[in-house]
Amino acid sequence: MSDNGVLIGFSDHPEQLLLHRANRHGLVAGATGTGKTVTLQVIAQGLSDAGVPVFCADVKGDLSGIAVAGTPNEKMLARAQAMNLTINPMAAPTVFWDLFGEQGHPIRATVSEMGPLLLSRILELNDVQEGVLSVVFRAADEEGLLLLDLKDLRAALAYGVENAKALSAQYGNISPTTIATIQRKLLVLEDQGGANIFGEPALQLSDLMRTDGSGRGFVSVLAANKLISTPRLYATFLLWLMSELFEELPEVGDPEKPRLVFFFDEAHLLFRDAPSSLLEKVEQVVRLIRSKGVGVYFVTQNPADIPDTVLGQLGNRVQHALRAYTPAEQRGLKAASESFRPNPAFDTAEAIQGLGVGEALVSVLDEKGAPTVVQKTLIRPPVSRLGPITPPERTSIMGASPVRGLYDEVKDRESAYEMLAARAQQAATEPAGAPARDAGWADAAPPEPRRAPRASNRQGMGEAFAKSMLRTIGSQVGRELIRGVLGGLMGASRPTRRRRY
Repeated sequence: MSDNGVLIGFSDHPEQLLLHRANRHGLVAGATGTGKTVTLQVIAQGLSDAGVPVFCADVKGDLSGIAVAGTPNEKMLARAQAMNLTINPMAAPTVFWDLFGEQGHPIRATVSEMGPLLLSRILELNDVQEGVLSVVFRAADEEGLLLLDLKDLRAALAYGVENAKALSAQYGNISPTTIATIQRKLLVLEDQGGANIFGEPALQLSDLMRTDGSGRGFVSVLAANKLISTPRLYATFLLWLMSELFEELPEVGDPEKPRLVFFFDEAHLLFRDAPSSLLEKVEQVVRLIRSKGVGVYFVTQNPADIPDTVLGQLGNRVQHALRAYTPAEQRGLKAASESFRPNPAFDTAEAIQGLGVGEALVSVLDEKGAPTVVQKTLIRPPVSRLGPITPPERTSIMGASPVRGLYDEVKDRESAYEMLAARAQQAATEPAGAPARDAGWADAAPPEPRRAPRASNRQGMGEAFAKSMLRTIGSQVGRELIRGVLGGLMGASRPTRRRRY
């Protein structure tokens, strides 16, 4: 590696990813088994050595080897010798994360931070169901109730069922049947382990942007071999994380090197069956996050998996071999070859099909920001381990982690569920005939016995909610809970520095 670049490999000259162009995003593509993971490992460790923190998902478990020094085999030594390189085995400083808390430190977000748009994506809700969920979030905001974990969200949904008439009068038709559908889908998410994702302590982005004592950037590796079995959850969580980076980081323009490089493996899952509104926001985040000093690199099998509007933002490209046995694959091959600046020495489409393992076509941005002519490149061998680490090695690395103890224990402070339970308890102990109080969202309390003057308990709750709304319209302004950048882009304002609930 030179002082201003990361060595990817050799064509007829060294192919380098320039650090001051690394925030212009990139693509690593190729069929299964062609060497994408090794290329990702090489680039990630090169960036780390240059002092750039890296975040990447480890879908198959192989990328965990970046945390320990490698043991070069004969093929690796022969390739290094052909490149006139010396392999000095070395590990990258690494922090392991896991949404399920099994193979890394737990990583969480609050329900409010995730917001109704992304939650609807996770739960696979239709437009009507998404609208109802947004109403529940809005009502919670105006009541000053914190939605931190899934039990808070369940309490909010139960409130929606009990007060559908009052909510419909203010926000439009709210069907209890629709809310029941959302509740069932929420149960499915919990059965898949989704409850582990929501709660506190929520992730602080500064913990993804650490450097060690020698100035090397930490590589944050998200264990995703279990998470990938729920692809919508995987893709939506990484989209949320990318969006949070965009929302929280200040503008820096084009720095000498990125503040963080984000690798999105299995990137096609982000765009599969995504509604047009979500695709527009993804494109907007990718286009604008560059000025925050963050580079986003999509890793996928075929460039055709990524929409053209996003693909056009990816300036640094590494294309491993593609197979073209079907008409669809042939169209993908044609699109991939046409995305490169052509080299008169060879036909790009034919070259892509003829690449061996560990070979790639490489085109990066030069000093002026223009893409270089595509080159056939031998990817350099990594200096860390090829393949996964052992469980004892992972335990040892986690024990020395700079975030050890910060996220391992769940914190369950008072939020919507507890506040509503307390209000319900208070309502249940009201003496008969006492003046009605603002019971709020009494989701867990058993209904009071019906009395002659009152038509039903639901009617009384609706009246209580209406009175509460009148009293709080003037005082609740500005108490909207923060729900992530996509909600902000859809029209909700959000402060520069986010409050952590």
